[in-house]
Amino acid sequence: MRILLTNDDGINAPGLVVLEKIARALSDDIWICAPDEEQSGAGHSLTLSRPVRLRQHGERRFSVSGTPTDAVTMALRKVLPAAPDLILSGVNRGANLGDDVTYSGTVSAAMEGALAGIPAIALSQVYAKEGVGDDVSFDAAATWGEKVLRPLVEVPFAPRTLINVNFPPVAGGEVKGIRVVRQGFHDYARGSVVECTDPRGYRYFWFGLHGIEHTPGHATDLEAIGDGFVSVTPLHLDLTHQASLAMLATRFPA
Repeated sequence: MRILLTNDDGINAPGLVVLEKIARALSDDIWICAPDEEQSGAGHSLTLSRPVRLRQHGERRFSVSGTPTDAVTMALRKVLPAAPDLILSGVNRGANLGDDVTYSGTVSAAMEGALAGIPAIALSQVYAKEGVGDDVSFDAAATWGEKVLRPLVEVPFAPRTLINVNFPPVAGGEVKGIRVVRQGFHDYARGSVVECTDPRGYRYFWFGLHGIEHTPGHATDLEAIGDGFVSVTPLHLDLTHQASLAMLATRFPA
């Protein structure tokens, strides 16, 4: 089984090291193509206004000067000798839960695989508090990654679908199990915009991700993580709101 690994945290991210160890428990045909630098929050964006450069860092290990979507596109069209059997994206440093999957470069890399007809799984390690810097433990992902992936690679994926996996912010031995759950939603008292002043007196801003609330009791990925479980959520790329089609059609009769 040929597996392509990618991420949005960059080619040198510790989560990619964890993912490679997990993937090598499944196959010895591993290829890596990831962004040169961190691309968190890049979503499903493509680089269109400047050239994308491809760099090789070793056998079957490449990076691109672009987004996670660029990395998957380059891997499929320029790097791999043939299409992979599976794409794994991650392990992301931080959660990709609820509505936030729309911002996620990790999930979007898996989306690009799904668009190409390749089974794709996004993996993210939730951490417990803000301001931890690089001191994020991937122990839950390292301990449970193979346990989650082995059953998933054996099932057929519906067309234009992907799987979103999140690991809870606890030690591997404290994870309570795996739950298959739907995508959650946030009550968007969303993170702050922090205003500062640079040494020349000009204002600048940082977007923060803290302060996000969610409504409990809906048996979603948010609650699964809160309860100490690994969350497994199937996502699909059809954003059509089916229930509104008939109503809108009455506004525009043929």
